[in-house]
Amino acid sequence: MKVFLDANILVSVLNKEYPLYTYSSRIVSLADNKRFQLFTSPICLAIAFYFAEKKSGTVQAKNKIELLVNKLWIASADKEVVKSAIQNKEVEDFEDGLEYYSAVNAKCACIVTEDLNDFHFATSEVLNSKGFLEKYLL
Repeated sequence: MKVFLDANILVSVLNKEYPLYTYSSRIVSLADNKRFQLFTSPICLAIAFYFAEKKSGTVQAKNKIELLVNKLWIASADKEVVKSAIQNKEVEDFEDGLEYYSAVNAKCACIVTEDLNDFHFATSEVLNSKGFLEKYLL
C-alpha cells in the first residue's frame, strides 16, 4: 500500500513532538514493512527541515532529513502537480494542493496528516496517524 506522509507527520518524528510522536514514529517505521511504501514530497521535506533546524540546528537537521529520505519514497511536484493544485477551485491552501496532487500522481491510496480539514477536497482517503494505525495495523 502506498501511503503519503504530510509535513506535520515528518516534523513530529524529527522533533519528537509528543503525544503525536507515539503514532507518527510508528508509521515511519512501516518503511521497513514490505506491505507499505511511504511517500512524501520535496515540499514536505523542506517544511520538516525548517522546523528541525529551528530545534536542532542545521547540521543535525540535515542528518535527520538524510535518515528519513533513506526510508521514504519521494513523490514529484512537477508542472502537472502545480497546475492541478491551481485549477482545483476547492483547494484553499496551495501547499496542501501541491501535497495532495503529489500523492495522487504517486498513486498513494492514503494521506496521513494531523490536519484532516486541509484535505477536505480530497477524493483519496485521508486519515490522522492514530486513525491510520487503528485501521491498517490493529
